[in-house]
Amino acid sequence: ARISPSAGSGQQSVTGVSAADDGNSYWRVRGRTAAVCERGTPVRCGQAIRLTHLGTGRNLHSHRFASPLSGNQEVSAFGEAGEGDYLDDWTVVCSGTYWARDSEVRFQHASTDVFLSVTGEQYGRPIHGQKEVHGMAASSQNNYWKVMEGIFMQPSEVFKVEQYHAEL
Repeated sequence: ARISPSAGSGQQSVTGVSAADDGNSYWRVRGRTAAVCERGTPVRCGQAIRLTHLGTGRNLHSHRFASPLSGNQEVSAFGEAGEGDYLDDWTVVCSGTYWARDSEVRFQHASTDVFLSVTGEQYGRPIHGQKEVHGMAASSQNNYWKVMEGIFMQPSEVFKVEQYHAEL
C-alpha cells in the first residue's frame, strides 16, 4: 500500500499497487497509540499496532467516512511524524502466537472493526491504476496481506550500531 493525494475526507489516500518493491509502499510497525514497543519485539496475533508510512511519517488510519470509489470505510494516512490518534490502531489477526514474516495476516481496525482491504477499484488521474485501499466489515480473501520485503532488527543489533556510532 502506498500514499497518494487526498481522499474524500481531505486526508491523504492510501492506495495499493502490484509492484512488491515499490519504494512508496514501506511501512514501519509500531506499538499502538501511547504504547512503547521495543524494536525487535515479536508482534503477537491479537496485538494492537500502528503502521507508519516511512515516506511521510503518517499513520494508517480509518474512521467512519465513506471511501471515494467503493463506498466502503475510508482508509487514509493521518498524523505528523508518527503521531496521530487512537484511530491509527489496528489489531493483527493471524494464526499462531506471533505474526510470522512469511505468512498472510489481516489488520482489523481497533475502533471500527473493519478489515484493511483492497478489492480492485482503480483510480484515474493523477494516480491511474492504483487501487483503493479501504475497510470492509466482513473478512474475505480481499483482506489478506503479506510482507514482501523489509528489515527486521534484533535489539542486540541496534545496540551494536549505536555503540559503533558513539565511537566516531
